[in-house]
Parts: sequence; structure tokens; C-alpha cells
Amino acid sequence: MFYNINIMLFIVTIIFYFAGALLYISFFLSRKESIFSIARYIIILSFIFHTATLLARYIESGYLPLTSLFEAILFFTWLIIFLFILVEKRYQLSVLGVFIIPLTFLSLSYALILPKDISPLNPILKSAWLGIHVTLILLGNAAFAIAFGLGIMYLLQERQLKSRKQGLFYYRLPSLEILDDLGYKALSFGFPFLTLGIITGSIWAKYAWGSYWNWDPKLVWSLITWLIYAALLHGRLTVGWRGRKAAFISIIGFLCMVFTFVGVNFLLKTEHLF
Repeated sequence: MFYNINIMLFIVTIIFYFAGALLYISFFLSRKESIFSIARYIIILSFIFHTATLLARYIESGYLPLTSLFEAILFFTWLIIFLFILVEKRYQLSVLGVFIIPLTFLSLSYALILPKDISPLNPILKSAWLGIHVTLILLGNAAFAIAFGLGIMYLLQERQLKSRKQGLFYYRLPSLEILDDLGYKALSFGFPFLTLGIITGSIWAKYAWGSYWNWDPKLVWSLITWLIYAALLHGRLTVGWRGRKAAFISIIGFLCMVFTFVGVNFLLKTEHLF
């Protein structure tokens, strides 16, 4: 019964995110606050259904719903929206939804075609390390998704300013300084979680397989992603990597993270489920 419920809730969640994406885009084009107010309520409602989907799946399975690519995407997008709501409210950055909500909708749409069956839990996964490791990794990645959206916004606004024309983005996007500062804050928030996620994964691997590290493609690409973000943060602190360069590297880091998260499982042989 709960399996049917969690799938129905999941579909309702996608529908609401689709409506939210359309409303945010409409707000961006029209700049009408009334549309933004509706969009915000729709996203909050979407988040409630999203949360209910995770809870229903937990009740059905009896364990944390973090053991398949479908469940990982479901939780990852939940974390993205959670951070998005906090950032939007804290910094009054309503336009961020134009870039984050469609990304969330597309991610969940991809999850829609993935296997959704609930299987008995592999004995190796029966560990507290599962929740700790996966939550830390995905929380870091969710912060990088926010940084990705801010990076896209920065590049669009910079191009608009360089063209010396007051076009579509000029009045709708924040200043370059604000976008750069918020992008740095998002990276600074996400990087420690990614680092702790990799460390806890290594500790868990030692208990499960007797080794802290092996050269599994998923681990290699996780390390590459970590190095990209580490280089970016180090560059900002030491040689002043800011602005366009920081936005561009942040986008590259996010794309590398997406490949690590999804692409590795399809193109390379890995022991990881996701």
C-alpha cells in the first residue's frame, strides 16, 4: 500500500515542481510580485509532498531510503529545495528559483524513468554509516547545485553588462558582487560536507571491505570533484580567483559532480549503487 502511496506522492511532487518552474519563469519575464507569491507557495507545497514521498518510502522499506539511484536523486533534490528555501528567504533572492526549480524538476523527471522497486536491504548497507555518509555527500552536492545556479546567473549578468545594453537580465539579476559573494558562501558551505562525506565513506569501506580506499571509478571521480572545488576555494583565498573564473570553475565542478553521481554508473564499472 505504501509503495503505491509513495509513487503517487512522487508524481504529485513532480507536477507541482513543474508548475513552480513555469511560475518562476513567468515571474522572471513579467516581474510581477503576485506571480512570485504564488510560485513561492507552490514550491513550499511541492516540498511538503516531496517530504511525504520520502517518509512514505521509509515506512514501506523500513530503512533509510538511500539505497538506489532513484532514492538518492529523491533525497538530493529534497536537500536542494531545502537549501533553496533558506537562501531565498535569507537573501531575498527570488530570481534564484528560475534556475534551481527547473533543475530540480528535470532531475526528478529523470528519476521517474529509473527503477523504483523496494528491495531487501543488502547486509553491507545495514550500518549507521549509510545515513551519515550519503547525507553528508548529498548535502555538499546540494550546496554545489545552488552555487551552480549562482554561477550561471553571474555569467549571464556579466555578459549583459559587457554588451552595454539593458536587456532581459540587466534588471532581473542581482549585481555581480552579490552573486560572487553568495556563490562563495555556497561553496564554503558545501565543501566541508563533501570532505566529511568522503572521509566517512572511507571509514565505512574499512569496516565493510577492509580497506579505506580502492580505485573504484566512483571514488576516483569523487576525488576529482573534490580537487576541483578545493582548487577553487584555495584560489579564492590565495590568488583572488573571483568573478567569472570562479563562476566558470564552479559550473565545471557541478558538471563533474553530476557525472560522478549519475554518469559513472552507466559508463564505468563500479561497486557503488549510486
